[in-house]
Amino acid sequence: MRAEYSAGREVPAQGSVFAYGAAAGLLADRLFGDPRRGHPVAAFGRAAGAVERVLWRDHRGWGALHAVVCAGGTAGAAALVARGVRGRGAASVALTAAVTWTVLGGTSLGREARAVGGALAAGDVEVARERLPRLCGRDPEALDEGQIARAVVESVAENTSDAVVGALVWGALAGVPGLVAFRAVNTLDAMVGHRSPRLLRFGWASARLDDMAGWPGARLTAVLAAVAGGAPARALEAVRRDAGRHPSPNAGPVEAAFAGALGVRLGGTLAYGGRVEHRPVLNGGGRPVEVADIERAVRLSRRVGALALGVCVGGRLLAGHLLGRRGR
Repeated sequence: MRAEYSAGREVPAQGSVFAYGAAAGLLADRLFGDPRRGHPVAAFGRAAGAVERVLWRDHRGWGALHAVVCAGGTAGAAALVARGVRGRGAASVALTAAVTWTVLGGTSLGREARAVGGALAAGDVEVARERLPRLCGRDPEALDEGQIARAVVESVAENTSDAVVGALVWGALAGVPGLVAFRAVNTLDAMVGHRSPRLLRFGWASARLDDMAGWPGARLTAVLAAVAGGAPARALEAVRRDAGRHPSPNAGPVEAAFAGALGVRLGGTLAYGGRVEHRPVLNGGGRPVEVADIERAVRLSRRVGALALGVCVGGRLLAGHLLGRRGR
């Protein structure tokens, strides 16, 4: 591990710490999936829910305060812990690895997607409907086999950015605090960023913060999906033509890239919480999604995650090298 020197003592380079820690964390996620018990993200969700019960008002300002208290407080605590082990190579790497494992969710995403795909392949649409809410918030009861398969592929695409690539990007930019802050913001959006009457104003800040935090990861995910999908021209054309018509600034590029890479058609009519949405079609020249496309989407997601690790580690090491040369 390359070292820097500060006040006469050897300090491990932060780029190397992130490289080793992030690689170990991604490997742990691939081997074990999410922690089985006492998941820190679940603990954060309970704490954020308690803060919400105290602060809730039908007002954007109170929602912004909720986001600052929950996401800012968690990121601040992570920064203090990271500072406490700074300069101790093994401890810094171990902390980065543990946090990376905690905030990534690629293996659990693939596991849930494959469970729905397996039920559909076995002809058990009811089981598939029962499991679909673990992946996305759609109303599954009125969905047929093809619509369920499409929902799974879209969820795999979007969550590849949210659960893997976005976290790695912010880890490369800001280390352990970046990893923790991104997951906190993403969790808050899932909790309160809905357009329901109760949360329309209160959740506005969390939803907008999630849009901003997810912006770089979504663009990187789209590019990597095009590279890893075997049809880069088609994927990039789908992004160029269709991504901007999607209501989500981050889901649009990602879903369009996956649609083009897989050669399928995504988007269309769907229902959330009793509310029907008519979304634009992505990659309209593609064929309808089939059950077998779920496995293809999961494999593409895993390739994108591996490539994202390489890009983020390479970027962090290069930035450290350039800053080191400038400081000489």
